[in-house]
Amino acid sequence: MSLNRIVGFPLLLLALTSFAAPTLGNCQDSKEYRGRKYKAPPETSHIVVHVAKNSNGKPIANAAVVFNPTKDGKDIGSLEIKTDPDGNATIDVIPTGSMVRVQIIANGFATYAEDFLISESSRDIAVKMLRPQEQISAYVDNQGKVSERKPGVQEPVKPSAKPASPDAAPSSPSQPASPAPAAPKQ
Repeated sequence: MSLNRIVGFPLLLLALTSFAAPTLGNCQDSKEYRGRKYKAPPETSHIVVHVAKNSNGKPIANAAVVFNPTKDGKDIGSLEIKTDPDGNATIDVIPTGSMVRVQIIANGFATYAEDFLISESSRDIAVKMLRPQEQISAYVDNQGKVSERKPGVQEPVKPSAKPASPDAAPSSPSQPASPAPAAPKQ
């Protein structure tokens, strides 16, 4: 082996480690470190929505509660939760300081929607669900009137078929109409 090869490799290794070691040790402490930075998640609020019937105050189970939060004019997304048997829907991922539109959809009840400003760390919202009302019109005052349609699936009204009278029985063109049999004499 040549002397240059024996002496050159350790010198090269020594030079590399002496220059690289100080820079590696100071990377985490220096402001030039360009790795991923930790950003703390925003502070969130604990929200409980109580859903009940307006008529008797009983809780409505399995109602869909939709949360649509916005913060600083930016839509954060939609979240949907079903109510438990006690009529409660609980969520704790909405950022504090955001505006939240709460929509509640339950079978047999009119849809509810309202906007809330969530500025505290815990918020309870009580909602009384109403039965469907008549549609508000500019031509007819339906304010406060109960809907004429029943809740649920609406079947079309079928016209009732009138029974055919025996005198107007249609006859087919291939067979002549036969006279009614005469009653036997006694």
